[in-house]
Amino acid sequence: MPHVVVVGGGIAGLAAAWFLGQRAAGAVRVTVLEAGPVVGGKLRVSEVAGLPVDEGAEALLVRRSEAVALTRAVGLGDDVVHPAVQGATLWTRDRLRPMPAGQLMGIPGDLRALAASGTITLPGLARIPLDHVLPRTPVSGDVSVGRFVSARLGREVLDRLVEPVLGGVYAGHADELSLDATIPQLSGAIRVERSLLKGVQQVLGAGARGNAERAPVFASLRGGLGRLPAAVAAASRAEVRTGATVRELRRSPGGWRVVIGPTRSPEVLFADAVVLAVPAPPASRLLRDVAPSAATDLAAIEYASVALVTLAFPRDAVTRPLAGTGFLVPPVEERFVKAATYSSRKWAWLEAADPGVVVVRLSVGRHGEEQDLQHTDEDLAWWAQADLETATDIVDAPLDWRVTRWGGGLPQYAVGHLDRVTRIRRAVAELTGLAVCGAAYDGVGVPACVASADAAVARVLRDLAERRQWGNGSDSRQAEGP
Repeated sequence: MPHVVVVGGGIAGLAAAWFLGQRAAGAVRVTVLEAGPVVGGKLRVSEVAGLPVDEGAEALLVRRSEAVALTRAVGLGDDVVHPAVQGATLWTRDRLRPMPAGQLMGIPGDLRALAASGTITLPGLARIPLDHVLPRTPVSGDVSVGRFVSARLGREVLDRLVEPVLGGVYAGHADELSLDATIPQLSGAIRVERSLLKGVQQVLGAGARGNAERAPVFASLRGGLGRLPAAVAAASRAEVRTGATVRELRRSPGGWRVVIGPTRSPEVLFADAVVLAVPAPPASRLLRDVAPSAATDLAAIEYASVALVTLAFPRDAVTRPLAGTGFLVPPVEERFVKAATYSSRKWAWLEAADPGVVVVRLSVGRHGEEQDLQHTDEDLAWWAQADLETATDIVDAPLDWRVTRWGGGLPQYAVGHLDRVTRIRRAVAELTGLAVCGAAYDGVGVPACVASADAAVARVLRDLAERRQWGNGSDSRQAEGP
């Protein structure tokens, strides 16, 4: 029976193990190796004030079906939930203002809704219609979101709208992030339409036609999205090992040699195929000798470190209604937090679990601003609470709090990212029985990670089939000893 080793026990690696079990129908042996003490990566749940609250990602984008389909397939379909309320606000110019309707990643398409929101000043609004008469902004290749949006609509739209949205998703800066990689649905439109406004309207119009019933945008799980990894691991029926750091990956006659553990007492596994489902830095180290060009490109992918501060307050601490699901903060406001989620208001199951408690999650940190995280947990919680108090008038001390740090948590899709990913995959494709997947490639959300795992599994199973290892019983463990 062919042996496939999956390196990395985040959601991409666990999804790869599940797809292997499904597609190979039990005809392969699968081992998942996770360096940490538990699987799940950035999907994790723990208690705050006695309530289960996600420590990382809390929602799935429904527009992409991969993650919700996996959730249902592993037996959690009855626990899929959608936000109880919709819409976010922007904490800008000293007050919370509604996020304007008709926008795409913060780029406006409806000027009336934008003007009504009050997020942009009159001079900023007057600048936007120039987009209709300005000469076409040349786009010969990839371009940064910041450069293109500011050229078409002015800097204020970028600073007050686009930056907070991109910061919430990527913890990055619009002047550095690739338009093609971060807003792919707009990439084709800007190469056809001279006007960015018309391009956004086209994309949003197509989306509206495809979702005439205004289906929910996000989904999660009752009890927290952090429940998903354990369910996927169990359903995969793979051997899942934690505390298993892969130190070396080398070719072996007929397959791969995977070295685990410290130099003084290494353990060697032999695999017919390997799926690398780890972030870019460890993937680069493992590929340094077998695919040096891919390793170089992987090493060039930078990461942002962030922290999530979760605060639980008594219900009577909320003296005025909380609007929507939370708020985003433009960097030009120079606040400590970059976003807040009113978890108890957003997820009805959480409020029902304890109506007397209000849970709020606040996000801290952006790419290149790691100094904001060089403080104690107590300091991070205090400063985040101070910003929340200023924005919402919640002045009471929290009943409980938690700080979760994600060092190097979010890959940055810099200009040229898609070309870099193409080169990585082309180099890896030259090696039989090897594939990569995860957030470093095609998207940072859970659906994109699941989709990349699916594609990686298709690749290694195709390689195994071509090598006829399904029928001839060849075993790479016989080819080389430890």
